[in-house]
Amino acid sequence: MEKEEQLIQACLQKDRNAQRKLYQAYAGRMLVVCSRYTQNTAEAEDVLQEAFIKIFQNLDKFRGESSLGAWIKRIVINVAINHIRAQQHFQGMSDVQEYENQFTDGLTSIEGIHFQDLLEMIRKLPKGCQSVFNLYAIEGYQHKEIAEMLNITEGTSKSQYARARAILQSQLSVNS
Repeated sequence: MEKEEQLIQACLQKDRNAQRKLYQAYAGRMLVVCSRYTQNTAEAEDVLQEAFIKIFQNLDKFRGESSLGAWIKRIVINVAINHIRAQQHFQGMSDVQEYENQFTDGLTSIEGIHFQDLLEMIRKLPKGCQSVFNLYAIEGYQHKEIAEMLNITEGTSKSQYARARAILQSQLSVNS
């Protein structure tokens, strides 16, 4: 931890080598996070770059209440959400009930599916579905929180998630 604190202090003093070390330590993992919210690698890299600019601009606000990695991930997710908001790709859905009976939990498995294949399936989701799926299923946010983050209703969050699950389930059954 002391080494991490020294790295943060050096970054705060605009030490380019320290900034490069911090970037190299987290960029790979954070690119994976960005990839889940974007349609392609170039877009993910743009979001990552924007996130690191914010990270360096706000590093003085890191208080150590969580790990540095968790703090960085939170900023990356927020930048990705802002990127999504700017694009506003949410389709209005009538009601989540229309999807409820389509789920056959336990009958579709992701076992044996390569991470890259799963990432491509998620990337092919409509943008709104992709965002809600990532925030709910992967990041662990609740629909109420997602609705607030994305400026949508809780019902839209639920229906986007249901639609994403239905699409992914269909893709998994085709691939198995």
